[in-house]
Amino acid sequence: MNIAAFDIGGTALRMGIVTTQGELLHRDKAAIKNSDGDAILSEMLQWVALHPDLEGIAISAPGYVNPHTGYIEMGGAIRRFDNFAMQEWLSAQTGLPVTVENDANCVLLAERWQGKAAGTDNFLVLTIGTGIGGAIFCNGKLVHGARFRAGEFGYMLTERADSRKVARHSMNENCTLRTLRKRYADYHGQGLDDVTGETIFDGYDAGDVVCRRLVDDFLNGIATGLYNLANVFDPQTIFIGGGIAERPGFMDLLRTHLTWFGIADIADVVSHGNSAGLIGAVYHFRQQYPSAISNIE
Repeated sequence: MNIAAFDIGGTALRMGIVTTQGELLHRDKAAIKNSDGDAILSEMLQWVALHPDLEGIAISAPGYVNPHTGYIEMGGAIRRFDNFAMQEWLSAQTGLPVTVENDANCVLLAERWQGKAAGTDNFLVLTIGTGIGGAIFCNGKLVHGARFRAGEFGYMLTERADSRKVARHSMNENCTLRTLRKRYADYHGQGLDDVTGETIFDGYDAGDVVCRRLVDDFLNGIATGLYNLANVFDPQTIFIGGGIAERPGFMDLLRTHLTWFGIADIADVVSHGNSAGLIGAVYHFRQQYPSAISNIE
């Protein structure tokens, strides 16, 4: 049984064909400008039309997602998806069964299904991208929360708020690659689009003083968040996701900072890299349509 899997991001839409056993048969990616939700929907419909042998659609989406109905209350960086019944809309457009789950939760499900967390009952996932995402697996269960907002680690504070704009002191404002790039761009009088995270980390490796200061602040902010999470949830492991986590040497750098907090051994990188959202979305599909899966398998 082949499922069309989509992992929605503010700058890219990842697409794949995944079997219900979790085998990734094919993958592709489309660039998305300005977090354009209509462009994302159009790309998904085109992908499905190109693969007529599909038997379902599984979506990993940002924001506050009801995993039972596929209704998105808040779409993260994609405002088009605020208060959007994505599951209902896409099923009507394609005639296929559809599921939608939060993107960080999908990364966690992939880790539990076919990753390092197989058989683990207490672990967390923290994703670093346009924003900071997170997911919680506690006492053998994925925690969604009363309003499907559990795991929004990006709203944790990295320092004591000293102004009325509390969000300025959150992980979302201080621990994302966009923030790191903006601080570098502002220092050098450059445009944000002219600076990449790779440029800054290459500068760090080369000993550039500005890059060293910015990256150290960036990593200390992440380490502060991980310290809080380690003491609140007492997880066996906190898995780090996002493209930055795959950079050679990144996890070693992060663990160096975690040493100051006494939790150097708690962090690990996710198993499936940028494919984790696709695989986890299909696992969620399996959970929502168990009878259909069992009849075929």
